[in-house]
Amino acid sequence: MYIKRNIDKQLLDWKYSKKLKPLLLRGARQVGKSSSVRELGKTFEHFLEINFEKKEHQDVKKIFEKYSSPKPIIDELYAMFGTFIVSGKTLIFMDEIQSCPDAISSLRYFYEEMPDLHVIAAGSLLEFALQELPMFGVGRIRSMFMYPLSFDEYLNSLNLSRLVDKIAVSTPQNPLSEPLHKECLKHLTRFIAIGGMPEVVSTFVSGGSLQECQQILNDLVMTYTDDFAKYKRRVPTSRLREVFISIMEQTGSKFVYSRAAENTKHESIKTAVELLIMAGLAHTITHSAANGVPLAAELNHKHQKIIALDTGIMQQILKLDISKLLLGETLESINKGAIVEMFVGLEILKKMPCDAHAQLFYWQREQKGCQAEVDYLIENGTKIVPLEVKAGTRGAMQSLYRFIDEKNVDKGFRTSLENFGKIGKIDIYPIYAVSNILLGSE
Repeated sequence: MYIKRNIDKQLLDWKYSKKLKPLLLRGARQVGKSSSVRELGKTFEHFLEINFEKKEHQDVKKIFEKYSSPKPIIDELYAMFGTFIVSGKTLIFMDEIQSCPDAISSLRYFYEEMPDLHVIAAGSLLEFALQELPMFGVGRIRSMFMYPLSFDEYLNSLNLSRLVDKIAVSTPQNPLSEPLHKECLKHLTRFIAIGGMPEVVSTFVSGGSLQECQQILNDLVMTYTDDFAKYKRRVPTSRLREVFISIMEQTGSKFVYSRAAENTKHESIKTAVELLIMAGLAHTITHSAANGVPLAAELNHKHQKIIALDTGIMQQILKLDISKLLLGETLESINKGAIVEMFVGLEILKKMPCDAHAQLFYWQREQKGCQAEVDYLIENGTKIVPLEVKAGTRGAMQSLYRFIDEKNVDKGFRTSLENFGKIGKIDIYPIYAVSNILLGSE
């Protein structure tokens, strides 16, 4: 079954855009890129899918090695597959394109010579291939970034659009009823436990057991670790595994390289982290001085947190207690609530515009007797939105108040297991409604 994704609308907008460019769909393996393109393909008269990793499609590489101009390429593709390739009526999908660098290079010529032809390329390790092509298609290629399912996508997959709509219009001034709030918390804890990987969610929605979901998560973990051998020769596969696990163990705190792998040089661990980020398996949360926007103008890369791509993957690798995860009131007892902070960061990423690399920021102040930290900072126009995450229903907010005072910010936000509410200058949003903050921070 196909699970509808928020990116589906952006893909349709791309289809009908007046200035059509070849599209690169970017993201980690198994986040649903191919499925979304195939779904879009149903809206075309003709659809041609090429997978450069399939044995039966290996001869296609020779076409791109021989030609760079799209017209002879199209003639050869028609001869090989028999699919009509007509501008405006055909979608060409080149999957796992990282396995054919010549095909990547050809995309710019499709824009220049056949700008009305719809072409989408995707790949699970695409970032590595692009790194080898620094001059590739600047201004001639459009990118979209894709992640695992967000919480609202998960609810929609369960045919709970009524709940999604209700959450979307709720505010601190207009909270949910307590019964609906408790229902949302129930779904939230289940989602945090299984995560947002499409195959896992599809299995669960189709009536699969939690045990089946765990087995799929285990298979996904094995797929990712098998991929490590494809990354780069200068970092051993065992090192990548160590660092990947350490990222999840250190979730919620500053990433300390020396804790990631024993008796290993800092530079080797740093390289491993960079490779995992390039593969979409990890995302950084970087300290910003936050004296104004853009937040990226005042980064301190020595102070970074790192989160993995999915809560389900995290709980599978760390073997967290799922029974406790399914009890909402105990979320803060699961790895000290770090999985909740991770969930919030991932939700923010998934709600950012999909046509640019999304960045996450936080703020901290380290002075003797005066330490403070705000979990996330969000840009809203010219304003900075500080957000503090609580895995329970209570907690002090000294750091948030300190940030508000020091940076002269109008108000702050707290997300927790509480219902929508307000305490002085702090607006409270439930964890399941964290994406509302991007809209409710006006």
